[in-house]
Amino acid sequence: MKELKDKIEEHKRNFDRAIAQVKDENAIQKVRNLYLSRKRGYLRFLFEDLKTLKPEEKPEVGQMVNDFRNYVQDKLQSLKEEFTTPRPVLKKVDLTLPGKKRYWGSPHPILLFQQEIENIFLRMGFSIAEGPEIETDYYNFEALNFPPHHPARDDWDTLYITDDLLLRTHTSPVQIRVMEKKKPPIMIINPGKVYRKEDPDPTHLPMFYQVEGLVVDIGITLAHLKGTLEYFLKTLFHEKIKIRFRPSFFPFTEPSAEVDIGCTVCQGKSKECRVCGGSGWIEILGSGMVDPQVLKNVNIDPEKYSGFAFGLGVERTAMFAFQIPDMRYFYENDLRFIREFSLK
Repeated sequence: MKELKDKIEEHKRNFDRAIAQVKDENAIQKVRNLYLSRKRGYLRFLFEDLKTLKPEEKPEVGQMVNDFRNYVQDKLQSLKEEFTTPRPVLKKVDLTLPGKKRYWGSPHPILLFQQEIENIFLRMGFSIAEGPEIETDYYNFEALNFPPHHPARDDWDTLYITDDLLLRTHTSPVQIRVMEKKKPPIMIINPGKVYRKEDPDPTHLPMFYQVEGLVVDIGITLAHLKGTLEYFLKTLFHEKIKIRFRPSFFPFTEPSAEVDIGCTVCQGKSKECRVCGGSGWIEILGSGMVDPQVLKNVNIDPEKYSGFAFGLGVERTAMFAFQIPDMRYFYENDLRFIREFSLK
């Protein structure tokens, strides 16, 4: 009995070595014939050897022979399936070609620049307020001292959705909404998209981003406005940037001023500069003291409180900061341009 058990174990070891060397279907058939042939297969001889055992030994050894037969059949079937399953055709790779670089996405340069502006004002103590891009005529015009049919509305002409709803022309409506809900002191900036009837050119677009600011408190003067904007512009550009304030007119501020900086593209040296028009100065933002009527419209006493407001276009400011000659580059989706601003 022991000799037959040892023979079964030896056959199993030999079988494992044989199938380990199989490389095609012909080799599988040879191994099958060697072990499962009805006439001369090793399993046939093992079953013949069972007849020489005593009756009480046959069940145990017979089970071992059956297990070995099942083992052989299962292994050979697995090998057959492996060799008959179609293998994927490998695509030839030309190793002489340059590798392909996978580019990571990054925020748009306008978003990055807007965040830089926001961070400067946040460090000065301002908070950020936001509002809807679809506004009512009241919030976009009337509450800001633009009565119906006022000629100043022409400069802010925009897209109307209904007679009373329009795409906002500035983010100033957010300031009205904040002042309606909160009493002074107020110190906010309000960034967002705005829409105007503009023909695209190097410094104008019909849709652009804007950041406006508002400060309302007791004793606010023009000196506070001038100091705030000078600090902001020198932080954003550089300490030696030239800055000038020019008298201007806005319905919602009085007095009002345009703020210019020295041209960052030609440094005032080119009479043919497309950005500054040869003047050497670039209009960067509008500002002024909040008109008392605007404060009355939101139930803030103008005899007690005063304030200042300002606003700038993000794209327009970014093109000056990066010395880009045409604002339209930001929206032409040229990846070579966009990747120049990718985060490292």
